[in-house]
Amino acid sequence: MSIVLTAFARTRLFPRDRRSSAIRDCSAEEFERRLNSEAPLKVLEGYAPFCCLHVHRNWTSTRCTATPITDANRHLLRSAYEARSTEELPVLVRWFEGIDPPVANYLLPILYSREQLAKEDSPIDADWGVVGCLYTAEPEEIPMVPITMLRNALGVAEGGSGVPLDREAYRRAVAFWERHANWRG
Repeated sequence: MSIVLTAFARTRLFPRDRRSSAIRDCSAEEFERRLNSEAPLKVLEGYAPFCCLHVHRNWTSTRCTATPITDANRHLLRSAYEARSTEELPVLVRWFEGIDPPVANYLLPILYSREQLAKEDSPIDADWGVVGCLYTAEPEEIPMVPITMLRNALGVAEGGSGVPLDREAYRRAVAFWERHANWRG
């Protein structure tokens, strides 16, 4: 099985500004090489048949993605309308600024099949393409951000995957993300 970083993931996981909330202490090429040479601890089913997540012990100093919202840090939440790429419409996002989350114990690359990426007009020369990565304390997936679920349901033309909305999964995601937020360094 071969794995490559998609252009979309490369710019988000290894941005030019090297923000502290990106993958640390590892280049995009080293990350890709490691995914191809090291077997995952386990493989998790994704939200659709074309998606899976590989669980790897974190070999970097990358910090956890999601941070619990508390009375002590709520004042550090920020929000804005942003797009993930120039082709997508901006959506409302929120994040913490000014916090220092713990180092993640696990990295969970999110993989899409070659066939799905071709449907999304992102062809790859490998079996699987990395479209994102979760940085977690536990070797388990955290819920997808609700706006990403909605974008996926809107279809490929709007930057999604075309998977219909699962209302129960959406409610579980809302329950999680009401109590957590991502962070930016």
